[in-house]
Amino acid sequence: YWFLFRPVPETSGRVAAPVAKEVVAARDRHGIPHITAQSVEDALFAQGYVMAQDRLWQMDMLRRLATGTLAEVAGEQALEADLEARRLRIGPLSAEYAKRMPAADKALIAAFARGVNYFIDSTRGRLPVEFRVLGYDPKPWSVADTIAVCLQMYRTLTATWRTELLKASMIEAGDADMVEALFPVLEGSEFTPGSNAWAVGGQRTVSGRPIVANDPHLEFSLPSVWHLAHLKAPGVDVAGAALVGVPGILIGRNVRIAWGITNLGFDVQDLYAEQIDTRTGRVEYRGRLEMARGEREVVLVRGGRTVDAALWVTRHGPVFLQEGGTAYSLRWAAAEIEGFGFPILDLNRASNWEQFRAACARFPGPAQNFVYADRDGNIGYQVAGRLPLRRKHKGDVPADGASGEHEWEGWIPFEELPSAYNPPAGLVITANQNPFPARYKYPVGGNFAPRYRADQIGHLLKAKEKWRAEEMAAVQTDVYSAFGKYLAGELVAAYDRRGRGNVSLAPAADLLRNWDGQMARGRPEPLIVALAFQHLRKAAAERASPARGARYEAQMGPAAIERLLRERPPSWFEDWDLTLLRAFVDAVEEGKRMQGRDPKRWDYGAYNQLHLRHPVMGRIRWLGQYFNIGPYPMSGSSTTVKQTTRRLGPSMRFIADLGDDEGFYLQIIAGESGHLLSGHYKDQWKDYYDGRPRRVSFSKPEGVSVLRLQPN
Repeated sequence: YWFLFRPVPETSGRVAAPVAKEVVAARDRHGIPHITAQSVEDALFAQGYVMAQDRLWQMDMLRRLATGTLAEVAGEQALEADLEARRLRIGPLSAEYAKRMPAADKALIAAFARGVNYFIDSTRGRLPVEFRVLGYDPKPWSVADTIAVCLQMYRTLTATWRTELLKASMIEAGDADMVEALFPVLEGSEFTPGSNAWAVGGQRTVSGRPIVANDPHLEFSLPSVWHLAHLKAPGVDVAGAALVGVPGILIGRNVRIAWGITNLGFDVQDLYAEQIDTRTGRVEYRGRLEMARGEREVVLVRGGRTVDAALWVTRHGPVFLQEGGTAYSLRWAAAEIEGFGFPILDLNRASNWEQFRAACARFPGPAQNFVYADRDGNIGYQVAGRLPLRRKHKGDVPADGASGEHEWEGWIPFEELPSAYNPPAGLVITANQNPFPARYKYPVGGNFAPRYRADQIGHLLKAKEKWRAEEMAAVQTDVYSAFGKYLAGELVAAYDRRGRGNVSLAPAADLLRNWDGQMARGRPEPLIVALAFQHLRKAAAERASPARGARYEAQMGPAAIERLLRERPPSWFEDWDLTLLRAFVDAVEEGKRMQGRDPKRWDYGAYNQLHLRHPVMGRIRWLGQYFNIGPYPMSGSSTTVKQTTRRLGPSMRFIADLGDDEGFYLQIIAGESGHLLSGHYKDQWKDYYDGRPRRVSFSKPEGVSVLRLQPN
């Protein structure tokens, strides 16, 4: 009781607090707080307070992950993560941006921080159990902490430097043209965090008003990275999903508009090979020596050890790593944003397309695709964020830092970023595919997803004449894979032409012959296709770069492999059918080792399992199982609308009909609360797993428990 139940916060009653006027936080049956205040500042104070009630320990972990201070409480296992965060300089950047932020934006985040800190100060004796287990108390929350959490998400969605190194090493050891074919610009990384979002015009809906749907795909976590809320104050009436540690609503709806977001995937990181003397900091640039800036920090490790983190910062950025005798600095768009602002409240207040685009124009990043709809029947699409302009290099491999020939030349102007308003088809769809036109005036590079998800969403939306909001859940959970279906057909065709003598393949071939392309748990065919793809991808990578191909792993895949299979260039393999059969045989043999000799009894869900573990309490023997979720068999793959792997998947599902003033649909993976014994710790899991949308009231929320923050 003392450690587990006592920290569960009081969500009803009266609390004296430093607010100007009374604020009401009424929690509905899902535990979602509906906050009503007489000023925006008081509403954000209350949002900080109730978010800390539910997620304080998670908030502290996120800022520690961002700023490189995890090892202080988690020990040696977190040291490498801390050192990488220090090299990215997220802590110093956050502090600098907090100083330079426009005063109006800073005041809003400060109000949120005051709410967090008031909860900490008033609850010292019964903080979440994780603090007690790890033996420390949280420090006060600050504006810089919120910015650090934002930069951590920026980091998650834009980390391309490893791909640059991988591609460069494969080119060095192999055939450059072949390696290029495995890293197509117009297709993308199958495991890059992504999302689906679409808007359907009123001509395609039962209500006659547009519908917006959004399901961001991120790495799974327990609790969720999202905290749901409804904020109501003069000039603001908005509900949806907030990023933990960040005020306002990032994805959601207000009285007039609704919007969703997906990751753009444009490359905003470049590695530069520097000619630097790491003893003195002298670095060569355009034939001259200049001094890098030296920085030194100390990483505290639980147990008393300290680690010195020394860093050189060149004109391109921090010297991020040294590999093979070469020092690489990292240039990152997040590290050089002028006038770092906070436009989330501008999004929340927007009531039309012009105001919405004005908020997007202030959005610093990470670069995103914004999908929009309003009550007047308009739908739209807008790319937002700071995208570097490269003229003399693509940014896909490390550039020469000494020559000065590979510098960014500013940012692509916002007015020239892809945008659409009321397209004739009445549909706006983004699933991380490349949105830039073929003859775009600026160079384009990045990890854009293959079109499989976007094409399937379009196919499904066009197949029905009129849509209701709740029916969009079937699209969000669709698990048809056009790539899987195509690969299955190629495997069967190769078997029919060349493999009938191999009796061990016959049962698997018969299964694939009639497969409908559904990557569904309980089915053997998806497992056969998934394993065959892995072996085929490895064979192609080894052919392109014999010494390094094994490192290719799963960074790029389906689109590149499908293109090769359709074109079948003899320079890759003399006999493509034989190559397919080898992958087929290897897949079947691997399946037998995993799940027995009879392919008919195989289960894709047993391979594609999800097991969510609480980072601290989930590790306790016998007790931990009660705080974890799973393992659960999962349907979906990297090429299905429901993009699900063992590492990432839909982190939240949102559906809003602008013709429905009373409510919308919103759910996260587990639950609203991070407290282990709260009734809302994992009460959303079953509906999430089964794909049932959860309705949230907007106009008249029913308060199951009501907390009143009263002026003290």
